[in-house]
Amino acid sequence: QVQLVESGGGLVQAGGSLRLSCAASGRTLRSYAMGWFRQAPGKEREFVATINWSGVNTYYTDSVKGRFIISRDNVKNTVYLQMNSLEPEDTAVYYCAADQYGSGSPSIHLYDYWGQGTQVTVSS
Repeated sequence: QVQLVESGGGLVQAGGSLRLSCAASGRTLRSYAMGWFRQAPGKEREFVATINWSGVNTYYTDSVKGRFIISRDNVKNTVYLQMNSLEPEDTAVYYCAADQYGSGSPSIHLYDYWGQGTQVTVSS
C-alpha cells in the first residue's frame, strides 16, 4: 500500500512560483508512474502532468506546458511539481497520484493512490 502527502501550496501573486512536493510512504515508487491533478471549485478534477518510473518521460496538459515541470526522486520517494509564471486560472487544490502499472496515463481512473491535496491560490 502507498500513502501520499502533498505539501508546498499557498498564496502567491500572479507571475510567481511555487514548488509542490508529494512524499510517499509504504511501498517504494520505483515502478510507479506518478501524476499531478488539480480541481477548482465547481469544476471536475483535471490532469496536469505525469512522469514515468525513470523520470525520463513526462507529459503535460496544454495549459501548463512551458510553465510547470514535474520531476521525481525515487531514492527519497518524492515527486515534485515546479510551477512558474502562475496565473489566477491555476488556482485549485492540487493532488498527486500513483499509477502502480506505470501507464503514465492522463486518465484519472488509472491511478490507484491519491494524496489529500494542497491548496494553491494565485492572486491577480
